[in-house]
Parts: sequence; C-alpha cells; structure tokens
Amino acid sequence: MIDSLKPVAPLPIPCKICGHAATLYGVVDFHKSCRDEQVRLPLSGVPIYYHRCANCGFLFTCAFDDWNTDQFRKYVYNEDYRSIDPDYEISRPHMNAMRVEHLLGQHKADLRVLDYGGGNDVLCSTLRSKGFPVAVTYDPMVPEHASRPGGSFDLVTCFETLEHMPDPVTGIGGILEYLAEPGLVVFSTLVLTADFNNYGLNWWYVAPRNGHVSIFTWKALEIAWGRYGYKIASSSDHRHLAFRTLPSFAAHLIR
Repeated sequence: MIDSLKPVAPLPIPCKICGHAATLYGVVDFHKSCRDEQVRLPLSGVPIYYHRCANCGFLFTCAFDDWNTDQFRKYVYNEDYRSIDPDYEISRPHMNAMRVEHLLGQHKADLRVLDYGGGNDVLCSTLRSKGFPVAVTYDPMVPEHASRPGGSFDLVTCFETLEHMPDPVTGIGGILEYLAEPGLVVFSTLVLTADFNNYGLNWWYVAPRNGHVSIFTWKALEIAWGRYGYKIASSSDHRHLAFRTLPSFAAHLIR
C-alpha cells in the first residue's frame, strides 16, 4: 500500500501555474507508465487523479504533494524504475550530452555547467570527456549527487525533470538559484499535444509510475518561467531554452 497520498479534491482547485480554476479531469492507476505498450505493469489498485486548468491548460496531480524525498525514492525512483524507463541510465543522458556539445561545444572552455536532476552523472561525465572543464551533477533523488553545488553556472541543463516536480513554479526557482546572469537553461519536457483531448489520460506521457505529475502546455511553460522574468524559446514540442538575458555564447541558438 502506498502511504500519505493527498486526498483528491472533487471541486475545482487553483492551478499550480496560473492560479485559475483547475477542474478534476480524470484518473489513472498508479502503475500507468510511459512504457505501457511495451511493458504493462499489473494494476496497483491506487487511483491517481489529475486536474486540468481551464486557463493555461496545465495538467497535474496533487496526489504526491505531501511526499518527501524518501517516499519518492521508495515508490517511484526505486530499483524497478529502470524497467519503465530503460533509457534513463545511459542512452538518454549520453544523447543529451552530445546535443549540448553540438549546440555549445565551441564555447566549452568558458562554461560552467550544472545538470539539474541529472541522475547518475552520465551526462556530465560525457561532457567532461569532451573537454568541458566544469560539469556538475545535482539530483536530490540520488544520494551520491544530492549535495547542493556551490557557485553559479553559465549553463544549467535540466532534461526530463520539470514533469517530475509536484510544485513546478518553486522547482523552476530552485533551478534558477544556480544560474548566472546572463545564463542559459537548456531543458526538455514534452508539452501537451494539440489533439490531447482525443487521448485524455490515455496519452503515453501521463505516467504516475514514471513520476510524471506535471504536464505542461506552451502557455503554462511561458507563465511558469515568466514568473521569474524568463523567456522561453523552443526548437520542438520537447526541447526548450530559458533565459532572462540571452548570453553571448548562446546568441547563435536564437534566430
């Protein structure tokens, strides 16, 4: 039995992003994962309810709002996690490191890089092997990388992390604590597809077993980062940049 889940609120509640009314949208089993088509877990019998904002479209659950780090480690980021996200350990962080090197490798000698929510340090170790002098991993869910880094960083990467944040506005503020000014955040999270209502909570990215508790729209992303005076620019519905003042080393990324 999963403990300390927050009871569902049947009436509209304030959206976590914009504060407007978010009505109850639907429910899925806790074991719904991003890999249901490949590896469907047995039903847990634990219902996870999601709300959706009528203004910004943000989709979220409050079920895990009262959890601490130990509870997330026990029930979500445990030994079974690799079965529902096998790319987490090697292939995805390596691919993301290659993308960072492609985008910003010409400036690597001058960049301090922090990978926020970086898991096992594969991304940063790859960057260091490519000649980035400072590349540091920080992830509160991984004990060996849970110590808060010191100093500020020119570049903060944050891949597949925002959707895991029960309080994403506060979470974004935590990312920005480490960012120099000017500085750049390179991040990924998949925004809701235009035809989302055709799928509803059957959409593959709605996956509480993966820890996907916050699913953004374009508008929700803009509002969330805008609370801190940051703009976003996106190259796809998955890959994004955030900055207050675009640093010179990233000028070639914006057209």
